[in-house]
Amino acid sequence: MEKPKKMDRRTRYTRQTIKDILLEELKTKPYSKITVTEICRQAEMNRGTFYLHYYDIDDVLNDILEDFLSDTSSVLDHILCPCKLACTYPFCEKIRTSPHYQVLFFDDVTSARLMEKIADLGKENFVTRLMQNSLLTFEQAEAVFYFQMNGCLAINRMMLKNQCTDWSRIQQTIDQFIKAGLETFLIHDQREDVL
Repeated sequence: MEKPKKMDRRTRYTRQTIKDILLEELKTKPYSKITVTEICRQAEMNRGTFYLHYYDIDDVLNDILEDFLSDTSSVLDHILCPCKLACTYPFCEKIRTSPHYQVLFFDDVTSARLMEKIADLGKENFVTRLMQNSLLTFEQAEAVFYFQMNGCLAINRMMLKNQCTDWSRIQQTIDQFIKAGLETFLIHDQREDVL
């Protein structure tokens, strides 16, 4: 098996510059209005350089989302909080402490893409575990998953917009609500809860 090529410093710098400009542009305009031409002008690079590093704007956004989620995928079950007594929200904490990425939650296109990425990483596990421990069908478990994810998105938007200072208390309230809701579907027997 061949080792992945390591990016040189100049390539990393150029790619990071492009990503940073896209995030800055999102502060003033919708994602759908951002162009390669604008990014190149702001980065003081030609289009050939851009296309050497990225296929298009969507490719840049995908790279940004991969960066953002790179160290959160191992805690997706905490984001989804399927039935734990003391859930934590490392993902929400990362959002709160990473103002650079917060613009992703306020644009309809970027927030939808973020939710798609999270779903790609966590849906199968969540739905499978919920179905194994309940009488829910696939469609019902999937609906619960998407309801929960979109609720988390709405809460994050609200807390960011209102510059909420009491995230942990709100998260505990939401945790309790989700846990109580999921609890009504679970099969209880002598098994240890795995959710």
